[in-house]
Amino acid sequence: MKLSVVIPCYNEAANVAGLKADLWPVVQRLQKTGHWQAVEVIFVDDGSSDNTVELLTREFAGIEEVGLLRHARNRGLGAALRTGFEACTGDVVVTTDSDATYSFSEIEPLLKRLTYNVDIVTASPYHPQGGVDNVPGYRIFLSKGASALYRVLVNPHLHTYTSMFRAYRRPVLLQARHKHDGFLGVTEILVRAMLNGAKVAEHPCRLQVRRYGQSKARVASITRSHIRFQRQVLFYRLSSLVGRGHLNFNSRGERRP
Repeated sequence: MKLSVVIPCYNEAANVAGLKADLWPVVQRLQKTGHWQAVEVIFVDDGSSDNTVELLTREFAGIEEVGLLRHARNRGLGAALRTGFEACTGDVVVTTDSDATYSFSEIEPLLKRLTYNVDIVTASPYHPQGGVDNVPGYRIFLSKGASALYRVLVNPHLHTYTSMFRAYRRPVLLQARHKHDGFLGVTEILVRAMLNGAKVAEHPCRLQVRRYGQSKARVASITRSHIRFQRQVLFYRLSSLVGRGHLNFNSRGERRP
């Protein structure tokens, strides 16, 4: 099988050197295992206004396994993931943050949990065996709160719904096409896949505060988008009881008529 690693980037110039130092040894180890026919890395620059693109180009120059795609303007995390999914060719796709809030060394144990009967493995800092290091309390409160509501609406056994650090089998991504362009897209993929019957395993690990730069998340906007989407999931669940369930909403998480 072929493995793709998709990494969205937005104004991450301060992280590029560390990205190369920490990520590339992991990719080389994966290439040497013999399990993967090939390993490719796809960076998607989401309209950065700093020199992220120039630094990525310099750091990964001459490495044919690395691709770099660019958005002319900032379109959002969900849009960057969509671009990466359309371009990558792996049978298995790993998505991870460029700021190493989840250690790149966790990619290998994450993939080991993708057994024959599992479609998605998601990082889970809110699992009893996971943890959080130095991330602002208000962000954890909101993220945990969102995951708690999805546990009620979707699956009570899954602890974390908001982590982008995941491994997917390609057929799941083709089926669970997300609509939202922003941060909600990460959760939307997982929820759509689970409602379609995908089997999900958790990888307990630690979420860390980013070492450089600032978070691009806008908490109020993300919270509103989760609330809208949760309303749609609830509507879908209730409609399914009478045989009319259809999860249909636009890129802002609003239900279409």
